[in-house]
Amino acid sequence: MWETAAAGFAAMGSEARLQVVKALVRAGHAGLTVGEIQDRTGIAPSTLAHHLKFLAGAGLVEQERAGRTTINRACFGELENLAQFILSECCADDCTRAANDG
Repeated sequence: MWETAAAGFAAMGSEARLQVVKALVRAGHAGLTVGEIQDRTGIAPSTLAHHLKFLAGAGLVEQERAGRTTINRACFGELENLAQFILSECCADDCTRAANDG
């Protein structure tokens, strides 16, 4: 799980890619076209294509062809896994410390 989590966090490791992920999360399961992502983020088309490829490679974004359009969607399951990974030991040391202080 550590390698998968590291890859997921690394994929979101730039401001632009984080903006893309946030835009797709806000869009929900309907997703967004590349043009809609550009409108929401202001990222140039060639740069956006690179970021989307990187995010898709890490499993955080899925892309589906619909005719001549590509719909991009956040992979909510993977994003939830990352959130759970980072929060799984939330406050564990506080509980240990509180028990020792008592």
